[in-house]
Amino acid sequence: MKEAQFSIAAVEREVGVSKDVLRVWERRYGFPVPDRDPNGERLYPAGQVLRLRLIKRLMDQGHRPGRLMSTPVEELEALAAGSQDSRAPDPESGPDELDSLLALVQQHDGAGFLQAMHQRLARQGLRLFVQDTVAPLTALIGSAWERGRLQVFEEHLFTELTARVLRQAIAAVPGGREPRVLLTTLPKEPHEMGLLMVEAVLSLEGARCIPLGTQMPLLEIVDAAAAHQVDVVALSFSAAFPARQTRALLEQLRAALPAKTELWAGGAGVHRFAPPQGVLCLASLDSAIAAVNRWLLRAG
Repeated sequence: MKEAQFSIAAVEREVGVSKDVLRVWERRYGFPVPDRDPNGERLYPAGQVLRLRLIKRLMDQGHRPGRLMSTPVEELEALAAGSQDSRAPDPESGPDELDSLLALVQQHDGAGFLQAMHQRLARQGLRLFVQDTVAPLTALIGSAWERGRLQVFEEHLFTELTARVLRQAIAAVPGGREPRVLLTTLPKEPHEMGLLMVEAVLSLEGARCIPLGTQMPLLEIVDAAAAHQVDVVALSFSAAFPARQTRALLEQLRAALPAKTELWAGGAGVHRFAPPQGVLCLASLDSAIAAVNRWLLRAG
């Protein structure tokens, strides 16, 4: 299958680098190396677009483009993951501010919580908002509930308000194309925050997400995957999901899905079992991003 190609205008939108900068890089560094259409216009193969995305992400983290242009995609992915882990914390995003958000929930100040979350989203951008605010705050909320510092209705308030912010932000992301990813959870897994977080980061990578909410029966997942002609079924497992059931359910679903449909599992619950054959376990949001990029490279 011929690799998909993108116009320079499409690459500008996809990567967030201007046409002029792309041309400068082409002359100065010898990358990217676009093809030409019959009219002489630049066409960029999908693999180069993915590499450009990684380069742009690393540049945003302080790396210089000249040192990145000749680096293989696998090394760029590892460097991006390492930079994410070692990035100095935002002084405005530390534990004290997360505690202040928790306090707003405990004070039942829904309006104040929403305002604070929207301010952080505007300051951080969607990707960092998910990784540096929503993910650690969700863990903090869970810990507070376990220690009796939070009541059930307060945890529900956090979930509903945070979900509202995430859905609004996801709706503003331009529609993706591929892979087509069906997002849901299995029966007895009511937690949807993980689904929303992964939908946000996958949408930013250009995936087309089909969210089905939580607690879908296995056969319904199989039918939905066929109806939407998805490339990937992605499931979220919280730490509360019974670990002894997870592997067997994934094996059943893997057997029921077509071989070409990938099955991904993520969330805090996937750390407690060895993945069945044919199931990709995603240990983090960064690993979900890397999985999309690998899928695109194979599909190209």
